[in-house]
Amino acid sequence: MTSASTAPAPASASKSTPTSPPASLSEGERERLDTTVDDLQAGSRTWSALTVAQRVTLLRAVRTSVAATAEDWANTAAASKGLDGKHPLRGEEWLSGPYSVLGALDAYIETLSRLAKGANPLDGITIDRAPGGRTRVHAFPLTGIDKFLLSGFTGEVWLEPGITPNAARAGAGLAQRTPTEPGGVGLVLGAGNVTSIPVLDVLYELLAHNRTALLKVNPTQDALVPVYKRALAPLIEPGLLRIVRGGPAVGAYLTAHPGLVHVHITGSAATFDTIVWGPSKGDGAAATKRRRRENRPQLKKPITAELGGVSPIIVVPGAWTDADLTYQAEHIATMRLQNSGHNCIAGQVVIMSSDWDQADAFRAALRRAYANAPERPIWYPGSPSRMDLATDAYPDALVLGDRVLVEIDADDDASALETTEYFAPVLGVVTVPGTGQEFLDAAVAHANDKLQGTLGANLLIDPATEKSLGAGFERAITALHYGSIAINGWTAFGFITPTLTWGAFPGGTIDDVGSGIGVVHNALLLDGVERSVLRGPFRPFPRWIAGSLSLSKGGGGRLTILPKPPWFVSARTGAAVSEGLTRHRANGGVVGLLKTLTKALQA
Repeated sequence: MTSASTAPAPASASKSTPTSPPASLSEGERERLDTTVDDLQAGSRTWSALTVAQRVTLLRAVRTSVAATAEDWANTAAASKGLDGKHPLRGEEWLSGPYSVLGALDAYIETLSRLAKGANPLDGITIDRAPGGRTRVHAFPLTGIDKFLLSGFTGEVWLEPGITPNAARAGAGLAQRTPTEPGGVGLVLGAGNVTSIPVLDVLYELLAHNRTALLKVNPTQDALVPVYKRALAPLIEPGLLRIVRGGPAVGAYLTAHPGLVHVHITGSAATFDTIVWGPSKGDGAAATKRRRRENRPQLKKPITAELGGVSPIIVVPGAWTDADLTYQAEHIATMRLQNSGHNCIAGQVVIMSSDWDQADAFRAALRRAYANAPERPIWYPGSPSRMDLATDAYPDALVLGDRVLVEIDADDDASALETTEYFAPVLGVVTVPGTGQEFLDAAVAHANDKLQGTLGANLLIDPATEKSLGAGFERAITALHYGSIAINGWTAFGFITPTLTWGAFPGGTIDDVGSGIGVVHNALLLDGVERSVLRGPFRPFPRWIAGSLSLSKGGGGRLTILPKPPWFVSARTGAAVSEGLTRHRANGGVVGLLKTLTKALQA
């Protein structure tokens, strides 16, 4: 990861407290946190003494405990978000919780197993060149079961220009190439919206950086703490992980703690700036401005971050069937409404062509899909007020109870929609002129220049149109400056794919952080990452077959066995399929998998 601060990390310290501790913490609370940091410093020495093979054994124990808690994990998460046992969208909590963590553990176990045997993590993995002198690692799928279940989906990690394939191989493994070198103790300020994020961030601290981790959970995840402690007991017992609760006062005390050498946060840019520079309002605002002016951050240790943004969904015009219009409209509705829009990677701005002859038909399909998706609670704190910001800025927006659709007309100012991450069920539609390459280049420029952030971008294009663009399509993808790009998919698929990477496009600094600094996930432990690119099927099973036989309707479509994917909010059997896939990931078994696939065909 790129460091967010030029200040040197303090050396590991014995028990000590930060200067000027927050008055709202009692002496007992401070002592408890200090003891926790001391435990993790001892754990750092334990971790450094483990061989890579021993670490593999430890990760297998974590996998066993995560698998044992999967049901409790998913049910607790669903209940905390107001989804009862019969809600059609409760499957989200299986996929975005235990499924994601189990997949990451499997991938890390494979990477470390190779290193323990003296092999390279990239042995047997295709590495070639991407445009602009980049090295491209074909990082997904790598297992037989993924090639079967997720046929049609592929993923690549693009490294920064100038990194050669030989350099990529030499750097793969990161801190696990030097396992005896301790990384100290890092602080993970956990996300409040998706239950796998805090755990995945802890694993990356440990495996990419040799840092033991103090995880402070967001208060929205307090109900998950007992589950986390059971699931991660093999890391907690030897002092490699500690989990604490608390609000801003605990976070402020820990970010300033001299015994912690690094901070990683998943959250908002405003919270990041408060940690690095100080409060922007109230009594401390003047001092914060002075520190910024003098380039004297109050945080004296490196920081990495994932901070979200306004994600585009570029719809490239083509000759779409009625079924294509319906399917991709439901795809977009999913990008916005999954987890009630409380996702850093939720699609927010649809970029369409004003010259597409099917534009009106697609708008109608999008309105239907957006309105017909199941209702659910808007549960994340502050979301209703952010929805009010949208309706205040756009009084003519379509308000559908628990969601808002903003269609920007020629005379409307789109700046509020394009620069405010609503983190709520607010979807907007804007247009740019042109068709073919002209439209694609204009849409890419619009996303890069007008939309806030660089975390993730989505692009929908039928196979025939993509084929007609030739090399121009790859040039446009290269010009799209986002850390995760999904072509005929949603970038959330990249989030749960552990061998891909997750983070903003490089360039964020503590002065202008944008969507964040550094990457996580990255189970191949690649160095010098620029972005990940996911590619999926434009048409589901069985419609891709007809498309592949007809050049006029999109020949060259990707083979897939998935009908409507289980993560679609419109998938009738999504909850059962998501649970079944997680149970298969946890325990294997052919019979259960066949039942799950049968359910998938009924989606």
